[in-house]
Amino acid sequence: MRFNKLIFNGSVALLLLLCKAASADDSARLNNGFIDGFRLGGYTSAGITVPRDAESQISLNEISLILTWENESRFKFFGELELEKPLVWDDDNKFNAKQSYVDLERLYLDYNFSEKINLRAGRFLTPAGRWNQLHAAPLVWTSTRPLATSRLFPTSTNGLMAFGAIPIDNSALEYTVFVEALKDQIHDTDEIEFDNVKGARLAFGQEANFGLSLMSFNEKTITNPSYRMLGLDFITHYKGIEFLGEAFQRWDNHNKDGGSGAYLQTAVPLPLAQNWTGIARVETFHRPNEGHHKRWLIGTTWRMKPTQLLKLEFTGGSGNEPESPRGFLASFAVLF
Repeated sequence: MRFNKLIFNGSVALLLLLCKAASADDSARLNNGFIDGFRLGGYTSAGITVPRDAESQISLNEISLILTWENESRFKFFGELELEKPLVWDDDNKFNAKQSYVDLERLYLDYNFSEKINLRAGRFLTPAGRWNQLHAAPLVWTSTRPLATSRLFPTSTNGLMAFGAIPIDNSALEYTVFVEALKDQIHDTDEIEFDNVKGARLAFGQEANFGLSLMSFNEKTITNPSYRMLGLDFITHYKGIEFLGEAFQRWDNHNKDGGSGAYLQTAVPLPLAQNWTGIARVETFHRPNEGHHKRWLIGTTWRMKPTQLLKLEFTGGSGNEPESPRGFLASFAVLF
């Protein structure tokens, strides 16, 4: 959602004010009251991008503020407000805020009946696969996300969700069922619009966890096509090495190919460098009328502290997507 300069400046002031409030002395908090349930945190990241076929760029990628509330009741609140691209430098425009916008990532209220049954109402990340639900910069290994996790389905949904975990032997079957109740009112300039969203996700396993996602939605274009989507994902570890993968396939209402995408990523601890991890990823992506893209990524990540990551990576292959440029990227992310 794009805002004018006045709203942008006001948002920056609000972010700074909230950060100041978050760092206030704990002794100033009210004891045993409603206010005690609130917690403020967030994350930010900055990076350098040197694309193969575009000009280099230095940017403050995002400032994300997360406000949560919970106490001994059955209710929980979660809100995330994100200021995207607040400051960018390039050869043409020098320092500027032309790409900046404010995004309400999440805003929902949960009610807990039991471990098996929970209800959620509001704006939440669409539970399709893994990356989309855990994409914050300090929580993922790479600066860019696989194309299949952002351009085949709506990344956020305004609606209702039921979720929980059903114990099975020494593990549990996790389930999520959701439906859109309110359409997005404002969209980013390059955002793909969807509506009539509904779906479900199942996940099972401990040492190796597997997920199954099912969704249906309309893509708001000239022809307004309807799609059904199947997604499979997994994560496992072997001798300290992480293996992660997702695959999605869409079909239109005539059972024809409606787009697909997949990636496989591995993270290997480097034996000669403490807290450094080598990253490799291959991916494929296809959308109707956009052709097929094949990408590869190789890089390394230094976990300087549990909440701080420095990432260096090279990306190559076919296709030219602004959100996943081919070339060299370096970024620093911090969780606070």
